[in-house]
Amino acid sequence: MRIALGQMDCVVGNVAANAARIDRFAREAAAEGCEALFLPELSDTGYDGDAAREHADEWPGTGYDAVRNAATTHGLAVICGVAEHVGGTLHNGLAAIDSSGERIAKYRKLFLFDGAGAWEPETFTPGEEAVVCDLAGQRWGLSICYDLRFPEQYRALTALGATALVNCSAWPNVRWEHWDLLTRARAVENQAFFIGVNRCGTDIPTNGDGLTFAGRSRVVAPTGELLAEAGPTGEALVVADLDFNTVASFRTLLPALAARRPTLFTDSPPPS
Repeated sequence: MRIALGQMDCVVGNVAANAARIDRFAREAAAEGCEALFLPELSDTGYDGDAAREHADEWPGTGYDAVRNAATTHGLAVICGVAEHVGGTLHNGLAAIDSSGERIAKYRKLFLFDGAGAWEPETFTPGEEAVVCDLAGQRWGLSICYDLRFPEQYRALTALGATALVNCSAWPNVRWEHWDLLTRARAVENQAFFIGVNRCGTDIPTNGDGLTFAGRSRVVAPTGELLAEAGPTGEALVVADLDFNTVASFRTLLPALAARRPTLFTDSPPPS
């Protein structure tokens, strides 16, 4: 299966401009023969709390419609970060739309970034469930940015049958080494492909300093090998061919998932 990752730079608060970029990436991915396109976190509003609060819409709505129109116009599935507004509640979401325009999944970010003066917890309400979607005969586990630091979420997605793990992100450049380490770790420990599509550029918020993103959108094999990767700066379309036979082969060769003993482990409070 051929997929594309759109390493995108957003215009904060300008949903129309970002919709045009989503459409351009979809057009370029379709021209490359891709069946699916993955785009970063909050691709509609940019990564800014004020912009998300002002422009988040119900689904269907402006941002969501941009994703659906790109999918149907160019004939491929699009999985994209979109802000969602539901009855006064905001969610940091992913919309997964197939080539016919049908929504095949909705995911709401489980873990809201709450360090380094973050604004997410005061803006969004977290989701409550792990989400997978079925696409091209495979099951894809969905996640957003900070979720990457929580391996239990990816174990749950793998238990739900995921053979590919997706993270649509606005990961900062200041911690790019963690992106490198954790994307590989999630692939290896779950013996699945890992698709990490990240922002590039710098979002200038209404108040405070701008946040520069790490780029380096990538596809990681179940063995931890980098199959494709963008650079740290600049928009890019990353194209990769996934052979899902390698997932089954690696899980047979090294049956770590089958050897798990989950009943031995329970949640415990963090150390004081």
